[in-house]
Amino acid sequence: MTVNRRQFVTRAASLGAASFLHLPSQAAAEFTYKLGHNNATTHPQHLRLVEASKNIAQESGGRLMVEIYPNSQLGSDAQMLSQVRSGALELCHMGDIIIGNAVPVASLAALPFAFENSASLWGAMDGEFGKYVHAEIERKLGVHVFDKGWDGGTRHLFTSQKPVRAAPDMKGMKFRVPTGALAVSLFKGLGASPTTVPSAEVYTALQTRLVDGAEGPLVTIENSKYYETSKFITLTAHMQTPFEMLANGAAWARLPKDLQDVLARNLDAAAVLERADIAKGDGVLQALLKDKGQTFIEPDRPSFREALRQAGSYARWRDAYGGAAPFELLEKAVGKLA
Repeated sequence: MTVNRRQFVTRAASLGAASFLHLPSQAAAEFTYKLGHNNATTHPQHLRLVEASKNIAQESGGRLMVEIYPNSQLGSDAQMLSQVRSGALELCHMGDIIIGNAVPVASLAALPFAFENSASLWGAMDGEFGKYVHAEIERKLGVHVFDKGWDGGTRHLFTSQKPVRAAPDMKGMKFRVPTGALAVSLFKGLGASPTTVPSAEVYTALQTRLVDGAEGPLVTIENSKYYETSKFITLTAHMQTPFEMLANGAAWARLPKDLQDVLARNLDAAAVLERADIAKGDGVLQALLKDKGQTFIEPDRPSFREALRQAGSYARWRDAYGGAAPFELLEKAVGKLA
């Protein structure tokens, strides 16, 4: 049975088919704000945003309307971030790694093997560490950051021939990694050979043994049919993928206090529900991928963190992404890293 993204979301989140909801007429709206993001209309993030936009319209009596623009309709991540800073776009939904290009400390939210699982991530992001990151984003970009982050999924390793059970198993193996200094340095720190292959060529790279494996969320492994070239999925959970909801500073300030409360309450509530959707979805996908012949491995995760510590990776990331102050707050939440 082939399960497409729509079926996955329906089973995992029990939200029904994705569609734009009929909202009250915008003629009476005092404020109409655009919200851009890069996900498909079947992604849990989009479904929860559409749900939130309906609630915002209803609770505000039609005074505040939020129009959702998915699939990068308003531009790339970098373009939307620029637009929300300038005021051309009122709201955008953005990954911390992307924000990290402008505010380096945001990259720490995806630090490899720092978080035991998504619960560990949100414990840190909903606490002192997340408040520090949000304050830095606001200070440097001039935007408003909503309290609750959204979940883009947990990344794992998958390999075609050799299983990975602990950090030493990765030595000498070739792994496809996405372009980016953090991902490349992660695999180098573990003694592997990172290879930056474009997304469209990953399947062929695995099929032809150009690489021994790759990494990504379970939904990507299923949707892209990597299970046809992979045998083993190691649940490393090596990197989390948090997103932030950002508002243009002036657009946020224009809203009366009661509408700020309506907007913030509904977007933050939707974020928490979406986190649960992603958690449910991973359980569904594990069952589906097992049916596709994949063998799941629970690895020795502490061995990976220790290997990175011994390689000096955490100390370098500390210095590159914000310095000692935010790193100490992160370690307070997750334990000693550097």
